[in-house]
Amino acid sequence: MDKNREPSISLALYHAFKWSVVSPMLHAYFRGQIYGAENVPNSGPLLVVSNHASYFDPPIVSNCVRRPVAYMAKEELFNIPILAQAIKLYGAYPVSRENADRNAIRAALEYLDNGWAVGVFLQGTRTPDGRITDPKRGALLLAAKAKAPILPVSVWGTEKILQKGASLPRAVPITVRIGNLIDAPSSSNKEELEGLTQKCTKIINEMHDLGR
Repeated sequence: MDKNREPSISLALYHAFKWSVVSPMLHAYFRGQIYGAENVPNSGPLLVVSNHASYFDPPIVSNCVRRPVAYMAKEELFNIPILAQAIKLYGAYPVSRENADRNAIRAALEYLDNGWAVGVFLQGTRTPDGRITDPKRGALLLAAKAKAPILPVSVWGTEKILQKGASLPRAVPITVRIGNLIDAPSSSNKEELEGLTQKCTKIINEMHDLGR
């Protein structure tokens, strides 16, 4: 893969899926509102950190930052035929939740090294109301190792999309807010990473609290 460029076939498939499925759903069905898209750099390595409340978050975030975002996804999802194809189009790569998956970390660093945007949920799992309460330092460690700038993103409303027992996603309003770019950590120092993790958490939660 050439530096700062995604493979042309990946881009073609990504854009086909984005414009035929994700974008129409976000804007027409979920009445999506996007703020701060001008904060996204058009190229180069980028670590996108966000809150997480729904399986719909990765394609929504990728659509809103207007460039492909590679996400870690639990390996079980790659056994579901239609979903597996869809998330692969969006650059997803599998991670084992049972142990520290070195392969997934290497994959994330390789994506960043080749100029991709990589998405990480700051808490590592979904939260009931979309707010981050227990952030992990792993995202910022990736940024430090790859020397990648950090883009904080808040997704509001997605926790209401899938209700227990429902067969179809609900047409709820979705709002995505994109914060200002944050410089890459200068080192892998634990205190620096913890400070930046808390900074990202504060920014994302404050954007989330703005609501619709």
